[in-house]
Amino acid sequence: MSSGRRQRDVEQQRPLLDGEEEEEEEEERSPEAERRLWFIPDCCGMVCAFITWFLVFFADFVVTFVMLLPSRSFWYAVVNGVLFNSLAVLALASHLRTMLTDPGAVPKGNATKKYMESLQLKPGEVIYKCPKCCSIKPERAHHCSICKRCIRKMDHHCPWVNNCVGEKNQRFFVLFTMYVALISSHALALCGYQFISCVRVQWRECSDFSPPVTMMLMIFLCMESLLFFTFTAVMFTTQLHSICSDETEIERLKNQKPTWERQTRWAGLRSVFGGQPSLLWVSPFAGLKLPTLLPRRSWRGGAEFSV
Repeated sequence: MSSGRRQRDVEQQRPLLDGEEEEEEEEERSPEAERRLWFIPDCCGMVCAFITWFLVFFADFVVTFVMLLPSRSFWYAVVNGVLFNSLAVLALASHLRTMLTDPGAVPKGNATKKYMESLQLKPGEVIYKCPKCCSIKPERAHHCSICKRCIRKMDHHCPWVNNCVGEKNQRFFVLFTMYVALISSHALALCGYQFISCVRVQWRECSDFSPPVTMMLMIFLCMESLLFFTFTAVMFTTQLHSICSDETEIERLKNQKPTWERQTRWAGLRSVFGGQPSLLWVSPFAGLKLPTLLPRRSWRGGAEFSV
């Protein structure tokens, strides 16, 4: 390659792809490939995602069957039941969108001779190639060893959503942390009210369960809610700060000097949540498109899993 089209590897030199691998790379960039279902087949991430759903369903069970249904106040049970279950549905929907949305993966193996020639680089211009997935790395992209892909504006890999948080799914991760924090605070408030009510009647007729079982379930729910509220509230504020400052967590930890033009706070929020402020900003269902379930010709250990 001439000096006008230099290429610098991040860690080691690897040859450009050609032949069959080049055809597979073009197939991966096709419109049909973009609509494939994105899923990370990572055991740890799948276990963490299952635990997340289990704990949400456990909280819903305790709130509904231990605290609300035995309540003597009909409207108290209805209002709190609808509110809690609505927030739980939004939290789980946000979790699914975060887990099953492509976070901004760079096409795998796009460092081909044909692609390099199409870039029409200027003399002296330097580009970077990831030696692990053999991809041309855009600015602010980082390689994830779990997803096995380079991710645009990668913030971090979260095992609880079994996916990276990046350019295309950060919005859903923010909504997930917000709704989990809301249902956790709601559960804590209901536990406090239920405890006071049970003490007043000396634990008689305050629940359909026995007093020891009721106490055990409420204590576990309080511990779960307090832990989840602390974690998600911190993550929510951290993500908002990252969006407003236009700096990912990886960039902050590396203390990198920005080589890009930083966006203003409102521009950063609009780029993540899309458009002008509206109720769509807090809806995990906005822009939902069902993926096309297409068979792949081969799977080389990447992050996509088609069914």
